[in-house]
This record gives sequence, structure tokens and C-alpha cells, in this order.
Amino acid sequence: MRVVFLLTLFLALSYSATTKHAAQTPKLTYATVQTKPKGQWYMAASGHAVYCFGPVIKVTDWQSEIGFRRVATFCRGEKPMVDLKE
Repeated sequence: MRVVFLLTLFLALSYSATTKHAAQTPKLTYATVQTKPKGQWYMAASGHAVYCFGPVIKVTDWQSEIGFRRVATFCRGEKPMVDLKE
């Protein structure tokens, strides 16, 4: 009878210890998992380095004889699109 009582008491205490430990673990929220957008450095046509988050695209340039120019999009600074050095 004592063995059954001690075994029951031991199981009850171990169960309550594990449930308290599980309740104390911090939950991950969106704010703690949020990452920063990753970008890349490019050399602008003006000779400066720019950090941009978007893709590099080709846009039409009607003033030049080439017809297209490469631009980096979503850049830091004053201009959202920056002409790239060829």
C-alpha cells in the first residue's frame, strides 16, 4: 500500500513540475521572429555605392541610342531607383 501511495505521489509531483516548466517557457511572437529585409550593394552610374532591396531591372531610355538602362530598385536615400554603372 505504501509503495502505491509513494508511486502516485511521485508521479503527481513530477507531472506538476513539468507542466509548470512548460508554462514558464516564453512563447515566440511575430515581433521576435521578424527579420530585416536583405539587400545588396551596387555601384551607381554617379560613382557612389548604393544599398538596394529590390531587383535590378532594365527600363527603356528613349534619349540614348542603346534603348535600355539597368537600374536598381528600392534603394536607400533620396532616389528609389538608381542607374547602375555598366
